[in-house]
Amino acid sequence: MWNNQSELVRIDNPRHKPIVPTSIPPNAADRVAGGLLAELERGRIVPGQRLVETEIATRFGVGRNAVREAMQHLAARGVIDLVANRSPAIRLLTLPEALDVLAVARVATGLLLSAAAARHDPARDDPRLAAALTELTDAARDGDDPAFSRARRRLYRILLGIAGNRELMRLFPGIATQIVYAQYRGRRLRDLRLADYREMVAAVRAGDAQAAERIGHRHCEAVARVIAEEK
Repeated sequence: MWNNQSELVRIDNPRHKPIVPTSIPPNAADRVAGGLLAELERGRIVPGQRLVETEIATRFGVGRNAVREAMQHLAARGVIDLVANRSPAIRLLTLPEALDVLAVARVATGLLLSAAAARHDPARDDPRLAAALTELTDAARDGDDPAFSRARRRLYRILLGIAGNRELMRLFPGIATQIVYAQYRGRRLRDLRLADYREMVAAVRAGDAQAAERIGHRHCEAVARVIAEEK
């Protein structure tokens, strides 16, 4: 999975060929793409904002070709809108578009949690899952949305590694939940997500694939309801 760079983050899976973290250094385009994702996460750039190629090139110390390549990467992920003869812009979702993203995320999250529960290994996985929940809890307590987003990505990377499904690893970066959560912030949604993440982890640790899948579905449905109510 993309971890603000372009490489897949892979974690050992005992029932499959080991999947280990990569150490390939990012190229210039990867650096720009990862940097823009980090800025979106921190609220330094926002959905709907136009991006000026020359400013980005200067900010990241790269050539314009690297910026253009980064924009293509981010457009493929649904983060950037590219329109002919206009500056690229951070994607701004309508409410129906946000709900469509969550409908796709519902299916993918259910599959992920079901697979992770089926392949969970307590000795290997529980310390990392517990650490991710602690990070999420601390960020929620502090009202730190960027830290909460980073902790969420860490949790999903761990779950993807446990599940060991390479298709899901490829799919998840293309689901524009990062844009959804950049547009829709606030304590109510953050608290709901934290409670659901705890339930997800509990179901995975219990090895209950069916319950984990149901919790994944319910989580995305609940997020969609909150967004629709607050729009």
